[in-house]
Amino acid sequence: MAVLALCGAQQVQNRPARLQNVGGEPPLILRAKSTSSGPHFTEVVLLPGRGMNVFQIKAFIPGLGEQDLIASPSLTVAAQELTGSGDDFAGVKSFKFGGAILVPWANRIRGRLMPDGQWIKTEIAGHQLTLPADWSGKKPGAEKHAIHGLILESKFQPTAASGGDTAHAVLHAGSFQGHWPSTTEVAVDVALSAAAIDIRVTAKNTGQEASPIGIGWHPYFAFPSGKRQQAELSLPARQRTVVNNYDDVFPTGQVVPVAGTEYDFFDKPRALGQQYLDDCFLDLARRDDGAVVAEIADRAAKYGLRIVGLSREIESFQVYAPPDKQFVALEPQFNLADPFNRKIWGNRDTGMVMLKPGESVAYHVRLELFTPAAK
Repeated sequence: MAVLALCGAQQVQNRPARLQNVGGEPPLILRAKSTSSGPHFTEVVLLPGRGMNVFQIKAFIPGLGEQDLIASPSLTVAAQELTGSGDDFAGVKSFKFGGAILVPWANRIRGRLMPDGQWIKTEIAGHQLTLPADWSGKKPGAEKHAIHGLILESKFQPTAASGGDTAHAVLHAGSFQGHWPSTTEVAVDVALSAAAIDIRVTAKNTGQEASPIGIGWHPYFAFPSGKRQQAELSLPARQRTVVNNYDDVFPTGQVVPVAGTEYDFFDKPRALGQQYLDDCFLDLARRDDGAVVAEIADRAAKYGLRIVGLSREIESFQVYAPPDKQFVALEPQFNLADPFNRKIWGNRDTGMVMLKPGESVAYHVRLELFTPAAK
């Protein structure tokens, strides 16, 4: 494996040996310098051994001190959980905490379950391929399907860092062990400053035929106050997709307006209250530069987080927010769920980007802190 050239960015070498490896690789820690007394980012923890999961983000919040902004366990627990065996089949536990990067698709893909119960067969870009049947709802008889891409347990090769606040890592994914139409190279770049965090994911088709790519990010943003009901969400979405139920969460192909409904977070921030969400929001309003902006405001903590999707290919936000949890998973992504299912989507563009050989597509999200205005 390539060795990370560290120029200030720290691997976790000064911590107990049990924290050395998560997914077989040491975590990476980026740190920002700041003299500000206002809200500012301080640290990012990355897991190159588990698909470059953005495992933790820390920030200084006036009145609270340094806070974890991502709902994650300790690195010790993560090392015990993320083993690639048992119920971590295909690395599926990677998206249960932290911030998993999702390639070559986000969300669910359905197909025909194979006799072994471990794989589904489905058609992707004219190819009959198998994907891991690594997820299902909790109810008896729930349909197994594939979820959140093929890099959840991949080991990235970190190649460079500078100034303690940037990291670069590459995955030569090939054909994802024969599960995708062409070969792919995936690069992840993370840049940390006191004012912002930039996360870039670039996928390049290194093969000989066209290949579809969808990219997403699955961060569990915490509420520092621990008071979920008053936390507010703002989304630039005019529509949402309808799902069959909140156990399977399979799209029906129906897309409906959110205006005037309990799913309307468009015009102004609205408190989550006791509302359950596991919904895909789309038809996004864009700034003049093409960016899409969502916000979380925890007024009880005087804390706000802005999620800026800078890639025009970001077509939707998946939002997962169970009322009994102190987080909201706010996921900017290229594609809709089950994007190859023409029975439900017809000729609709589902957000998958078709790359010709040699072509690349870039995913870019920026995080910014703010202090919510007093009401």
